[in-house]
This record gives sequence, structure tokens and C-alpha cells, in this order.
Amino acid sequence: MRDSTVVVTGGTRGVGAGIARAFAEAGARVLACARRPPEQPCDGVEFVPLDLRDPPAVRAFFAGLPRLDVLVNNAGGTPYRHLADADAERHAKVIELNLVTPLTASLAAYDHLRRARGSIVMVGSVSGSRPSPGSAAYGAAKAGLANLAASMAVEWAPEIRVNTLVVGMVHTDLAPLHYGGPDGVAAVSRTVPLGRLACPSDVGAAAVFLASDAAAYISGASLHVHGGGERPAFLDAAAPHVPDASIQGKES
Repeated sequence: MRDSTVVVTGGTRGVGAGIARAFAEAGARVLACARRPPEQPCDGVEFVPLDLRDPPAVRAFFAGLPRLDVLVNNAGGTPYRHLADADAERHAKVIELNLVTPLTASLAAYDHLRRARGSIVMVGSVSGSRPSPGSAAYGAAKAGLANLAASMAVEWAPEIRVNTLVVGMVHTDLAPLHYGGPDGVAAVSRTVPLGRLACPSDVGAAAVFLASDAAAYISGASLHVHGGGERPAFLDAAAPHVPDASIQGKES
């Protein structure tokens, strides 16, 4: 990745900061786009103020770049909100942030990436492939993002590779708020087969891999970064009632 130019949207905190840092450590010139500057600047990462929901501003930013090799569409997120607790317009804003803005950025970056024979990495979520109560609009957007990436990979080949990181639970500064403090984080970590939540650096390493020459023949793929996923709930529910626990999971 040395001497490559990489744009990471939402690259100033949490997962995005981990991705930006990983590319910087790999020797790339990294531009982190977000509305607010990072609380802790990272060496080798340049902050660019940008509202990804402003298409003219997004197009102007990419048009002003001398070159671009990699675009990481990371910006996104959602509050916890049940569907019936808000109107459709509010849910639509979540879909706009998590699905429309990656499309906007990708289209704005297209000419640069085509010339560089570069790549796009979408940051998806396990919420896009399972029910997501409390964040249904977010899950729907991430499902759409994976499909969008697969379609882009076909339409824009062979000049541009497009892949998706399907990210599970990540230990960021906000993790205690989501999972209920240190005890909650520890309890949730025990549900992950690898025994811990991901670190932002884990996601960053996967993003660098997908953008690198080591993944030169990988496009249209979804790489799961979730520590093995989730243990099926029925196994734990059935355990007290099964005489020989060793037979659990053998019935399909």
C-alpha cells in the first residue's frame, strides 16, 4: 500500500480510526473524512471536514484529489430505536447515511479509481444478514450495501475491485454504552466463539488486505470479521435437557 492514496469515510473514531491507522501504518497517504475532527489525531492520517450527506460537497472533494487508489466506505451508524417509535422519515435518514452516502462517495470516486485500477472496501455489518430489532433500518441498509457492492464489482470490473467487510461486534469507546459497562462487555464477549469482541485494528487489517495486491483476484466478496459469528441460541437452551451434551448440534 506504500505511496497509495486512501480515503476513509468516517475515519476519525472507532472502527474508522482503526482502519485509517492500519492504512497509514502500511505506508499509504490517508485522508479521513468526517464532519468533526478526531479527538486524538493519528500520525499519517489527514483530517478532511466533509458531510457525506451533501452530494455536491462530496463530488467537489473527490474532484479536487490528484489521485485515489482506495476508497473505504465506513461512515455510518444508528441510534437504538424500535420501528414503531419513529416515523418513516427518521428511519429513512438512517438508510441514507448507511446506504446512499456510500453510493454517493463511490460514484464521485469512480473516475479516479478506474484510472488507478483501485478498489473500494465497503464496511458492512452482521446486522445486514440477520434480524436487527432496535436497528431495523440500519440492518436493511447494510443488507442493501452488500448487494450494492456485489453489483458494483460486476459493473466496474476489471478496473475496480469492490468488496465488503461484514463486521461483528467491536470494542470501541462506545462499547460499554451498548453492552452495559465492563460486565456487559465481558458477558457479550463470551458469546463470540473467539472469546472477545473485535478491536478496530482487526477490522483495519482486514481492510488493508482487501485493498492490497494480496487480494488482487478478490472482488464481489464478503469477508466476515466477526470472531466466528454467534453460537446458536438453541444449543444453550437445550443443554440442561439433553442427557449427553456431546450430541448437541448433530441434528440439523
